[in-house]
Amino acid sequence: MRPPRPPHPPSPERSAELRRRFAQEARSERPDLATLCLLVGAEADGALDEAGLDAAQVELDRLAGELPFRPATPRAWAVALRDLLGERYGFHGAAADYQRLESSLLHEVVRRRRGLPILLSVVWLEVARRAGAPVYGVALPGHFVVGFGEEPGAASGPGSAPLGERVLVDPYDGGRLLSGTDAEALVAGATGAELRASMLEPAAPLDVVARVLNNIRAWAAARPEQSAVGLWAVELALLLPAHAARLRYERAVLLVQRGEFAAGAGELEAYAEVVGAVDEAVAEEVRGEARTARAMLN
Repeated sequence: MRPPRPPHPPSPERSAELRRRFAQEARSERPDLATLCLLVGAEADGALDEAGLDAAQVELDRLAGELPFRPATPRAWAVALRDLLGERYGFHGAAADYQRLESSLLHEVVRRRRGLPILLSVVWLEVARRAGAPVYGVALPGHFVVGFGEEPGAASGPGSAPLGERVLVDPYDGGRLLSGTDAEALVAGATGAELRASMLEPAAPLDVVARVLNNIRAWAAARPEQSAVGLWAVELALLLPAHAARLRYERAVLLVQRGEFAAGAGELEAYAEVVGAVDEAVAEEVRGEARTARAMLN
């Protein structure tokens, strides 16, 4: 069976508008996770228009409206989400989803009810948040999950969950409630390392979006014919307020790979200037790559 083709990109004018909105949302006081993920989807899929963006938000609202009114405990919230999303609506993941770009696009995950762990977790987070649940994302190494209860490190107060009352669920596995041993096994399976308390810290919305874009870049890197996907994913990541300087190098290399030798060489030279302040040997290697790229113009 042939793998599905990725969706077609938007027009240059549409892309420019989406990127403007993405940058604006990312720099807002309280970035909205669903909005940012949907804008990523619109950059990937030219068929996702404003009506489609609104429809995805409305569906998340609708799902939240089907939850029971204010379950009493974090465990009750977790069970309610599992029963609704995992069992009634069948949101889950499978190994084949890792081969599909759509598994990293929120509107497609909402439609197909299939996706990568992090996008399924975004669905759980957004539905639960709309319903008023004490919920947060947990970026375990190699496998994103969702926590219910008081966020680790948060101060307790009136109406907050009792300290220690926290529940982890795995949306990829239909919302299965995780024991401490389960979480340890997920981390060990992904990294071979032990679970540390720092791994259970809540993931900020921008960190979630950065990880989504990392997944898209990794998907594209394994498919050289999809360099255009890798390029827009890098360019969106560069619009986030905090990003690794090496993304500029990655963008430059992609430009060269796509035959945009002059632009790629210019980007390589600019990156060499940045990295030269800390590692001149690396900077000179990058300048050599820039010279090679310029030579391809002849």
